[in-house]
Amino acid sequence: MSEPAVADTRRLNSKPQDLTDAYGPPSNFLEIDVYDPQIVGVGRNRYTTYEVRMKTNLPIFKLKDSCVRRRYSDFEWLKNELERDSKIVVPPLPGKALKRQLPFRGDEGLFEESFLEERRAGLEQFINRIAGHPLAQNERCLHMFLQEESIDRNYIPGKRKPSAAPASCTFISTSRHNAGGNVRAVSTL
Repeated sequence: MSEPAVADTRRLNSKPQDLTDAYGPPSNFLEIDVYDPQIVGVGRNRYTTYEVRMKTNLPIFKLKDSCVRRRYSDFEWLKNELERDSKIVVPPLPGKALKRQLPFRGDEGLFEESFLEERRAGLEQFINRIAGHPLAQNERCLHMFLQEESIDRNYIPGKRKPSAAPASCTFISTSRHNAGGNVRAVSTL
């Protein structure tokens, strides 16, 4: 009879980590922030937009840094598109807050600061859960939502194929750090 084989339990030799490795950029990252809720319009035509900023080094995304403004209905559109065309389980959006839309409320309803912050946090959690899913990262609707200034609701659904590094990249930014309000800057790299 032969002896049973013993598994090799020696540690793998690892390369010592230097400061560049320890404090350098991560190998793959995807950061999405939803912030700066702004109320647009007057009276019954009022709605809130949120700034959605994405930074990544994942090759599937055409732009490595983008910033767009989206409203709640845009998040609903993304959720519906993913539910219809992809094989992933789509997380829920923060609620519609129908009671906050009733007339004769004693507060600002949908435009109350605490509600806007709660909704902003919920939308940020929603988009990060979706964008972090490897199958969702291939969906055209996600790329359109995160990187294009306007959403083409007549687009043809499908997968996005990773492309070679583009000859030029466009960065869309809305800056709110100036005294005069929002300035839109577009630069080609």
